[in-house]
Amino acid sequence: MVRIRLRRVGRKKQPSYRIVAADKEAPRDGRFIEILGFYNPRTEPATIIAKEDRIYDWMMKGAQPSDSVVKVFNQIGLLDRYQRFKAGEDLETLLAEAEKVQAERNVNPKTRRD
Repeated sequence: MVRIRLRRVGRKKQPSYRIVAADKEAPRDGRFIEILGFYNPRTEPATIIAKEDRIYDWMMKGAQPSDSVVKVFNQIGLLDRYQRFKAGEDLETLLAEAEKVQAERNVNPKTRRD
């Protein structure tokens, strides 16, 4: 079974994450199938970059997002757009909306110090 989950990258005590499609049995930072996005919780607001067309494709094939990935997807409204995609809405319209939401998120590229 394929899971969409977070893979930790970054230095010690400075985590950032890749959103990946990986086999359920693979280790957290081990082998993965495809990189689907990026998540940095250390910026204000958190930086979230997602390849929504690839995520939709994996979810249509049966990939299950992990609990932490569901929280990240809810922050950017991806799961709502996915439900609309399954209902028959045009993919190009949804991707344009996703780009608009990404542009509106005011991301400071500097990470905050913890």
